[in-house]
Amino acid sequence: MDIRNCQINLNHWYVVARSSEITNNILPVTLWKENLVLYRDNLGKINALEDRCPHRQVKLSAGKIVNNNLECAYHGWQFNSEGKCDLVPYLTEKQKLPTCQIKAYPVRELDGFIWIFPGEENHQEITPLSIPEWEHLNYIATVSMIEFKGHFSYLIENIMDMYHGHLHNNYQAWASAKLANLQVNEHQVDAYYEAESYYKIDKIWSISQLFFPALRRLHPEPLNVSYLYPHWKSTLGKDFTIYCLFCPVNETLTRAYLIHFTSLNAFWRLHKLPVWFRRFIKNSLFGSAQKMLDGLVFEDVNMMEQEQESYLTNPQLKNYELNPTIAKVQQLIYEQSIR
Repeated sequence: MDIRNCQINLNHWYVVARSSEITNNILPVTLWKENLVLYRDNLGKINALEDRCPHRQVKLSAGKIVNNNLECAYHGWQFNSEGKCDLVPYLTEKQKLPTCQIKAYPVRELDGFIWIFPGEENHQEITPLSIPEWEHLNYIATVSMIEFKGHFSYLIENIMDMYHGHLHNNYQAWASAKLANLQVNEHQVDAYYEAESYYKIDKIWSISQLFFPALRRLHPEPLNVSYLYPHWKSTLGKDFTIYCLFCPVNETLTRAYLIHFTSLNAFWRLHKLPVWFRRFIKNSLFGSAQKMLDGLVFEDVNMMEQEQESYLTNPQLKNYELNPTIAKVQQLIYEQSIR
């Protein structure tokens, strides 16, 4: 089993963009070597098509939106949301519209992100990963985009292995992680660590710990991480929840969205305030952990790209792994890849 060449299981929902990335524009994206184009219709609904005009095989993403159709920049052929040719501007009365068809992908807009289902199974029977904190008024979000030149397995190994906190002295929220329990089934790997947290968000003034390192004090907190194939979730005590939503581009390029939530559940007086004011607070504090999250991503990307470079230079080199979590993660990736 060469984990660094494993394919993804296409019969899952993957995140390809944030909702805010698509307004009146056309957005090209790539999901596991498939080029897609995303756009909104007049009702704001997201559509996803193969990024290819079947007339001359040029990219539809270079065109524009006309009457809810995608119009090719080359000859003006238009395609509807189902991928069927809807108009050829120079069609004569004796000619019929070509029966060419491009692929239309199942797409959902949920929790601030655009989800694509690239597989052939019934997508209605498979549910995207739920992120209830995104709309919940008690959670403050920060989003960081990860893009690195490497196989997606390096990223999931990185974020499932909490011993690498040694790398993040200036940014990490935890210390002294110790693997306490490991549970596995055909869909996920759950690793439970005993750890210490630098933060305790329980009083209004405690929020200042996020900005002033000198105020932080270590205290015991459980650190739980889960590979919910193909995505990831982590919790540090009751105060922090993090998701990583994957968009593998190919065997040597990975994109993902890291979403960090800080909980305000401890502030019961806040919950009695008007909803409009609580939403104002939530929106105003969006991105409050950006420096920390971006710092973590920068350091991790540097290490993962070194791993990929080493593998490409000499794939026969053996790793010496002591955390049993990694073996279970690799097994799950392999089993999903052959389904």
